[in-house]
Amino acid sequence: MQSLWRNVVVMVGAMVLLAGCAAPAPAFAADIERSGGPYVPTPQVVVDQMLRFGNVGASDFVIDLGSGDGVIVLTAAKQFKASGMGVEIDPELVKLSNDTARNLGVADRASFLQQDVMKADLSKASVVTLYLLPDMMLKLRSKFFSELKPGVRVVSHDYDLGDWQPDDQITFEVPEKEEVNGVPQARVSLWHVPAKVAGKWEVKVAGGETYELTLKQRFQHLEGSVAVGGKPLPTPQLALRGSEFSFALPDGKGRFSGRVMDDTMGGVVELPGAKAPARWSAVRTAAGVVSID
Repeated sequence: MQSLWRNVVVMVGAMVLLAGCAAPAPAFAADIERSGGPYVPTPQVVVDQMLRFGNVGASDFVIDLGSGDGVIVLTAAKQFKASGMGVEIDPELVKLSNDTARNLGVADRASFLQQDVMKADLSKASVVTLYLLPDMMLKLRSKFFSELKPGVRVVSHDYDLGDWQPDDQITFEVPEKEEVNGVPQARVSLWHVPAKVAGKWEVKVAGGETYELTLKQRFQHLEGSVAVGGKPLPTPQLALRGSEFSFALPDGKGRFSGRVMDDTMGGVVELPGAKAPARWSAVRTAAGVVSID
C-alpha cells in the first residue's frame, strides 16, 4: 500500500527536484485490482525508519512489494546506496517510479516491475519491505518462509504476519498519518527469515561428547530435546535468528552457538571448566516438519 493524491505529488516532486527536474503528474489506473489494499502512502519518515530498522546498506538488494510510487526503493538507492526492485500492479505507478529512478540517477540500482506480488521472484532479496493489508500479509507468509533465504530481513509498516511473531518492533508518532487512517502512529516490524532446522541432529564436540538433538519448529520458535548415549538430558534452551542457532544445556553444562548451513551446522561451545571454547559440528540425520499453518 502506498499515497493520497496530494501527498504523492508533493513527495515524488520533492525527490525529482533534488535532481533538478520537474515532477510528472502521476496518473493512477482506476481498473486495477489491488489485492494488497488501496493505494496509500508510506510517509518519508516511516520509509527512513523502515530502512534503518532493516539495517539496509550498500550491499543489500531491497524488494518492495506493492511499491506504489517507489519511494522505499528509491530512498534505499539514493540515501542508503542499496540496490533494489519494486513490484507494483499499477502500470502507471510503475512507469512513474522508473521515470523517477532515471531522474534521480539511480536507475542502474533501482527498477520497478508490473506484477502481482504473489508471483514476484524474491531470490535476490536480502531485505523485503511491504505496506499491505493483513489478508495479503497472511497470503505472503508461506511464500516468504519457503522462498527467502535464511537471514533475509522482512520489514513491514503497520501490519504483521499473524502468529509469525516479529523479532523486533517499534512504534512511533507520525502525525501526518492521522489524515489517512485516523491514527497518528506507525508500527514497524522486523523478521529474520529462520533457517529450517526441524529434525534430528547428531552434534559432536571436538574431543568430547556426542549429543542427539531433536528439534520441532514453527517459524523461529523451537521446541526440542537432547540426549547423550541415549540418555535424555533436561530440556535445553533454544534460540534461532535467521541462520544463527544456539542451544544451552541446563545448569551451565554447555552453551552451543553457531550457524546453520542446510543439513549441517557448527560453531563453538562453552563448557564448564574449559579454558577456551571448543568447536562443535552437527549433521541432520532425519528431517522434520516445519509448521507454518
